[in-house]
Amino acid sequence: MVTLEDYESRVKDIAWCPGCGNFPILDALKQALVELNLEPWQVAMVSGIGQSSKLPHYLRVSEYNELHGRLLPAATGLSLANHELVVIGVGGDGDGYGEGGNHWINAIRRNPNMMYMVTNNQIYGLTKGQASPTTDYGMKTKDEPVGIKIPPMNPLAMAIALDCSFVARSFAGDVDFTKEILKKAITHKGFAFVDILQPCVTWNKLNTYQWYRERVYKLGDDYDPTDKLAAFQKSQEWGEKIPIGVISLFKRPILKDDYVPLQKGTLVDLQKAHNPSQFKDLLKKFF
Repeated sequence: MVTLEDYESRVKDIAWCPGCGNFPILDALKQALVELNLEPWQVAMVSGIGQSSKLPHYLRVSEYNELHGRLLPAATGLSLANHELVVIGVGGDGDGYGEGGNHWINAIRRNPNMMYMVTNNQIYGLTKGQASPTTDYGMKTKDEPVGIKIPPMNPLAMAIALDCSFVARSFAGDVDFTKEILKKAITHKGFAFVDILQPCVTWNKLNTYQWYRERVYKLGDDYDPTDKLAAFQKSQEWGEKIPIGVISLFKRPILKDDYVPLQKGTLVDLQKAHNPSQFKDLLKKFF
């Protein structure tokens, strides 16, 4: 039986600020993995650069730290090389929607079997408070002292427009609810995208825990996430009311299913089954 202790990292000095929204997200992910009875060796995490991208350092899993915004190509390759692994990508709104925006769009199009969680604090936390793609209009930051003059991007609406197979939003201040959303995303077959509203207590004084608690509401059982028009409408709600839950579900083929060799097993297993020396003559033609 898997326990929380199985996921305890050897890294004890956590570099997040006291009260950071990444702490409850870390707790929710640990609980989700344990309740799904996943062993640490079954889980591989890929992260980018930023405070949120440090999250895999504080878990006992296989992990790979990529360049800024470049985690999704590596995670996609990992999910193809060994599709028996549970592959999880994690980064922030700057890493994912700024530097990595193009990779995010194309990962949605490819639909690899993995979960991608974006801890969205609407600010660049690691580099000390610059505006990110999701910073609210008018908010004053270090690099925009008179206030942001462009509207924030809407990641949920973009993902729905691209027919992302799983689109969800959660709030870091509700650990139990976030845990349940992550469990659904991890067990989903295809690219599961989860945007987590994550207060930054140091650099974002607008979107605080209290600000979110006064606005977020959970989607009810009568909501149908397969209704694309309804999903679009929900994705537009921001300000006085902010919905959280599974926003959209769209059935699509998984990337690996279009590759015939992968139907025989993982690339890792196929490599073991072949003698690399048989390819020497072929490789000589290219070198």
